[in-house]
Amino acid sequence: MQTTPEPISELSFEDFKATVINDYKIAVTSRECSLLGRREVLTGKAKFGIFGDGKEVPQLAMAKAFKKGDWRSGYYRDQTFMMAIDEFTIENFFAGLYAHTDINCDPMSAGKQMGGHFGTHSLDDNGKLKNLLEQYNSSADISPTAGQMPRLLGLAQASKIFRNVEGINQEGLSQGGNEVAWGTIGNASTSEGMFFETINAAGVLQVPMVISIWDDDYGISVHAKHQTTKENISEILSGFQRTENEAGFEIIRVKGWDYPELVDAFEQAGKIAREEHVPVLLHVTELTQPQGHSTSGSHERYKSKDRLQWEREHDCNVKMREWMIDNQIATDDELQELDKQIKRNVREGKRKAWDAFLNPVKDEKKKVVKLLDNLIKESSNGQFINPIKKTLVDEKDALKTDVLVAARKALRFVAHEQSESITALKDWVNNYIAKEQKNYSSHLYNEYENKATQIEAVAPRYDAEAKTVDARIILRDNFDALFTKYPESLVFGEDTGTIGDVNQGLEGLQNKFGSLRVADAGIRETTIVGQGIGMALRGLRPIAEIQYLDYILYAIATLSDDLATLRYRTHGKQTAPLIVRTRGHRLEGIWHSGSQMGALLGLLRGVYILTPRNMTKAAGFYNALMKSDEPAVIIECLNGYRLKEKLPSNVGEFTTPIGEVEVVREGNDITILSYGSTLRLVEQAAKELQASGISCEVIDAQSLLPFDLNHDTVKSIAKTNRILVVDEDMPGGASAYLLQHILDEQKAFRYLDSAPQTLSAKPHRPAYGTDGDYFSKPSTEDIFEKVYEIMREVNPQQYPAIR
Repeated sequence: MQTTPEPISELSFEDFKATVINDYKIAVTSRECSLLGRREVLTGKAKFGIFGDGKEVPQLAMAKAFKKGDWRSGYYRDQTFMMAIDEFTIENFFAGLYAHTDINCDPMSAGKQMGGHFGTHSLDDNGKLKNLLEQYNSSADISPTAGQMPRLLGLAQASKIFRNVEGINQEGLSQGGNEVAWGTIGNASTSEGMFFETINAAGVLQVPMVISIWDDDYGISVHAKHQTTKENISEILSGFQRTENEAGFEIIRVKGWDYPELVDAFEQAGKIAREEHVPVLLHVTELTQPQGHSTSGSHERYKSKDRLQWEREHDCNVKMREWMIDNQIATDDELQELDKQIKRNVREGKRKAWDAFLNPVKDEKKKVVKLLDNLIKESSNGQFINPIKKTLVDEKDALKTDVLVAARKALRFVAHEQSESITALKDWVNNYIAKEQKNYSSHLYNEYENKATQIEAVAPRYDAEAKTVDARIILRDNFDALFTKYPESLVFGEDTGTIGDVNQGLEGLQNKFGSLRVADAGIRETTIVGQGIGMALRGLRPIAEIQYLDYILYAIATLSDDLATLRYRTHGKQTAPLIVRTRGHRLEGIWHSGSQMGALLGLLRGVYILTPRNMTKAAGFYNALMKSDEPAVIIECLNGYRLKEKLPSNVGEFTTPIGEVEVVREGNDITILSYGSTLRLVEQAAKELQASGISCEVIDAQSLLPFDLNHDTVKSIAKTNRILVVDEDMPGGASAYLLQHILDEQKAFRYLDSAPQTLSAKPHRPAYGTDGDYFSKPSTEDIFEKVYEIMREVNPQQYPAIR
């Protein structure tokens, strides 16, 4: 059903006619899916629907210009495009609507995302990168409006890297950077900051990117006059238009119902971007939305009668049909017959998808009804179980939830009984939960052999004459080794290139590796992260530098919504092994002492969060991550760059294990767990406590996500019988997260003789200066006194009150 990629101007009339009719079939099929999809939601078979009706014809034109190896970064109305490139079928459409958890039925996300979110498979069944030049590629969509834009920038920039950087193995990834990144966005979503940041960055970088704006005059119920200055996004962006003397965008405007003009416009846009590496903005106007924004409401509530009439007359499918008849490509009778056949095909596809979704549940329902019948016969509480069974039997289209709820409720009534029937029902419940939970919770992280948590630890080696250097030198030399070893690696960020980052961890590397691999970026954290995501999707190994941890909040939506969920929402079919390099913890007040770990821990599940205590440990994390394909945030200690460390002889090779803690000081009386810059204060306090007769075992968490996969912390607590978690995040942040893990996951409460405690920062951002730090975050004295008080509770006579 795929639309032909050849330009229409090069086809014979008969081939042209066949191509147009095939395009019409795709457009009508897509429309019928939207119409029937809405009915499925309103009748209760699906939870929610948001469809691409009204955008069919421009998406056909986009598909014609889209070539294998190209990438899409779009939004939830691009179903016609996905059908046109033959990556989306009628059955796939309805499987996504029903949330079918079989990846073969819903190849977009295996039911993890609602329908309308599209992506292709970049990884094979073994988690290895496929040949991306042999397929049409779509990065996986997200719902947040304009959230697809930052990633689009990186997808396009990858082509620039492939075209201009020597030494990269491009096999299966690129043909000399000839690939175009195609983005789509609704006109209202261009109001978002992510859109404007991406537009500006693309103009600066000059990357092969085509942004198509589907403009139907509304954003949900809000008219363009409330969204966009002059009600015209391309008009207000006209200053970005390139000239003979100034780089910028090529801006093209075209009506969304004009099939031949759309085909020409997209062909022109693709050619410019592909050959010249110039970004193109395609403003597609006069589009409609026949069913309104989504199944949550009706557009008749906010559109005038005149507007609704105009939309009926200018519906792109209607206008295409009229054009076909006027140009004798098909008669009205022929198209009517074709429309009828398409309706039948869509209804049949819907039926097949529904049966495929429901039949496995029906089989389980039969099993449970039989098990409940046996239970009713044998149990003295059968009278209470019978209504549960009846409710399940009466539910014609029972879901997995309905079946499981019935079985679990029934078990409550036989908790004090024993029989083969009870055992059988328990076994069914346990096995069914174990099987089905994987469908909903798998692939948050890499589940294949090359996952980062299985990268073996390699210790730093030191020569007999090893130099003691500023810690930043270890990072610099390690990055030098990595960039030499991995030609596909690169780093970029604010002040990253020319000066080698603000702390000189990249000193001199731009001169050695060039300004594309060690690059400066503008002050735009969101698209710095977006660059990294897009390039990582295409097989490069980017390191995106966010100058300070405090400013990662500018990029948190992109990190959380896009990067952290990517592997999960594609059911393990896409990955973006982006490393975000940043620095934080104690230094200079509110905006340069970032330790907001609780926020990151809550929002970035799916991304490793690594908190090395020194630069040797940090370098080891970079080395380990480059051996895997998973994303991470590495937070270097901001006050550690000028501290002295020994220079290892095996830079670029040693690794810090991910998910393992390290005991940095052994002791017997209490276990103190910390990480990052605060760990140095803990070590100092432990030395001073030793003088008071208190033996502290100090553990460096090192890796917060994941934390202590080997459960070594509880082994320490089994020896000391006490635990104090110390960190500089606010109360209830990382310390609470770590303590919860220790108590709930590691069951450390079994060994505790004292209440588990935490010591964290005050509940505000740190005040400026040395005194501000002292009064805002835990000090050595705070740690000393906290531990002393815990021991005083054990033995008041031995440890009298200090104050």
